[in-house]
Amino acid sequence: MDDYRRVADAVAADIAAGRLRPGDRLPPQRAFARERGIAPSTAGRVYRELALRGLTVGEVGRGTFVRAAGRAPVPALAEPAAAPADLEVNHPVVPGQEGLMAPGLARAAASGAALVPAGVAGTPDAREAAAALLAVPGWTPAPGGVLFAAGGRQAIAGAVAALVPPGGRLAVEELTYPVLKATAARLGVALVPVASDEHGLCPDALAEAHRRTPFAAVYLQPTLHNPCGTTMPARRRAEVADVLERTDARAIEDRVWSFLDEVGPPPLASFAPARTIVVDGLAKRLAPGLGAGFAVAPPPLYGRVAAALRSGTWGPAGYALAASAGWIADGTAAAVARAKRADAAERQRIAAKRLGGAALRADPRSYFCWWELPAPWRAETFVAAAGRRGIAVTPGAAFVAGPDGAPHAVRLALASPPLDGLARALGVLAEIAAGSPDDAPID
Repeated sequence: MDDYRRVADAVAADIAAGRLRPGDRLPPQRAFARERGIAPSTAGRVYRELALRGLTVGEVGRGTFVRAAGRAPVPALAEPAAAPADLEVNHPVVPGQEGLMAPGLARAAASGAALVPAGVAGTPDAREAAAALLAVPGWTPAPGGVLFAAGGRQAIAGAVAALVPPGGRLAVEELTYPVLKATAARLGVALVPVASDEHGLCPDALAEAHRRTPFAAVYLQPTLHNPCGTTMPARRRAEVADVLERTDARAIEDRVWSFLDEVGPPPLASFAPARTIVVDGLAKRLAPGLGAGFAVAPPPLYGRVAAALRSGTWGPAGYALAASAGWIADGTAAAVARAKRADAAERQRIAAKRLGGAALRADPRSYFCWWELPAPWRAETFVAAAGRRGIAVTPGAAFVAGPDGAPHAVRLALASPPLDGLARALGVLAEIAAGSPDDAPID
């Protein structure tokens, strides 16, 4: 057996026995390598193997954490031990997913795809597979318009770089994806926040924002908006498309979460096909450790997006590309997506039960909730109080695009904890919210 698998088995045994519990942080890979007497490269393979098995989750800048474990035996009347719960990031992995995906990994390895460099245009098979995956009623992308990136985030970066020059402006919803904010800052792009309502981005506000501060493009999430959970109706999408036409602006349509909504309206790209770049990825749809993203560009923009992806070194890996195409072709991607739709619905039911009466904005198909906190709580004090109880949540300020004050709200990511751990964590948050910041102990 390969050394890295033997070490991974040992860590998995510690998790199963309860010696490592949900939320425990693993050492940095170099420290782990020293402890186990293995090479740093082997430690990296161990951590990837644990993530592939669904036992750990990792976040850049935070570390690697135990995701799930069997409970250690406890006396029947004992209170369950408190365990840290990550409601800050969404890493959906459903039971049995590893078994579904394993044959595709083996096929990709046997194909030698890892030995061949992959370009942003991918291969004919990969383009056909991606176009089939992304197609929905009312919109079917042309395979020739599909470009590939190392992930959804990289696809977003390539689209922004292609459409907005350094020093230029990008319109966004007033609450937007935090990674987009960081990407724009690195590219020297200024954000123009645009008002939204319960139906999503407001077309009149978009037109007015362009009149006051002209922008080159708009980034938006019309389906299952993160963090609000809203889905823009078809009529609103047509109105946004009309504004794009009148202002000669382009759109970047983020559809990373759209796989959870089977019956939603057609993409914005169907209303403004010559002006919209669709970006998507497989990290949420399939596996958190899978680096594969898509950018579907209309012919006038294809060359610009391809050049941006290449120059930014945001292109895909050959192994991920081959594995992804195989999972799409053999039905694995569809099966995993179905399981995640059921999983998200169950987690929303748990949230509705545990947080009944709270001011939640959530779609019953999504993996997140936007929680307007009760007075006198502010987001930062609530986040700190939750952290003292071992629960990580995201303050509303992380999503604010403009200079306005931070909302008294938090975003709850429901995907990562096991179901029983999620229920416990939400129950604790309800207890905290029912109290007062003055109840918290002073360090």
